[in-house]
Amino acid sequence: MQRLKKIGLIERISVDPKISGKELANKLKGYKFVIASVTPTFSQEFFQYNKDVKLIARHGIGYNNVDIDAATQNGVMVTRVLGIHERDSVAEIAVAMMLLCLRQIIPANKAVLENKWDERKKFVGNELSRLTVGIIGYGNIGSRVGEIVKEGFNSKVLAYDPYIADKVIEKTGVTPASFEEILKGSDVISLNASLNKGNYHFIDKKAFDLMKDGVVIVNTARGELINEADFVEALKEGKVSAAGLDVLETEPIDQSSQLLKLPNVFIIPHIGGYGKYSLRNMDEKMVEDIEKLMSGKIPEQVVNPQVIEKIIKEFS
Repeated sequence: MQRLKKIGLIERISVDPKISGKELANKLKGYKFVIASVTPTFSQEFFQYNKDVKLIARHGIGYNNVDIDAATQNGVMVTRVLGIHERDSVAEIAVAMMLLCLRQIIPANKAVLENKWDERKKFVGNELSRLTVGIIGYGNIGSRVGEIVKEGFNSKVLAYDPYIADKVIEKTGVTPASFEEILKGSDVISLNASLNKGNYHFIDKKAFDLMKDGVVIVNTARGELINEADFVEALKEGKVSAAGLDVLETEPIDQSSQLLKLPNVFIIPHIGGYGKYSLRNMDEKMVEDIEKLMSGKIPEQVVNPQVIEKIIKEFS
């Protein structure tokens, strides 16, 4: 914050995650740089009505809340942080959620608080070390999840990532697998894939039907990967024995969501990257993006490089 204050006026702005593009555009009139969270959405309508913003720096890896084509057409640079900054923090949360689901930690704690210590026999769980863990998305975070469960727990690990060659996956000591093999062969499935047009709601009824009975699902990637209606049904039927979710399709969660009513679903408010070390690195990356632009230099991790020449000229 002290570094940013040397550049200009800083204001913290909170908006409804579902704010319209036009309203958001008006809210950000006069601001050149925006450090943005996972919400709100910077839609085509936003860029239509706001011509002041020159940089949207995403405080995270993903940028699906920014219409990149519209940003590019309007000469707005979009940057993000490297996955390495969140790698350990998100992976640790993923593994923590696995253990939470497998060992019934929250129900057991609740029993103690309710003076029901003698109910402990109800909380017999499954050891992660004896299970097969399937990882969907084997990039920075997924590969770290694989490393932790393989090396730390001696679990068998299957990994699926259509963008990474099997030989590369094999070098990390885990077994490359197809999407279908992950679904059929895993006791625990960890979602670590980035969101794209090809995998929206790809964890649906068809996918659940292929899974083992009693599978555990952990999602620290994007809520949009799962079809929520099909997910609720699988949880109710016991096809999915428990789920640990750090992300949801709608954030904050709608209080009427069926997921909140299920005792085998454990939800945390998108805090995967909220480790002190991780946050510090992301914060510094955002500041560096702005400092570099102000001195006519190119920031790292520009999502739409087509605008670089135009933006650099403006600040040189």
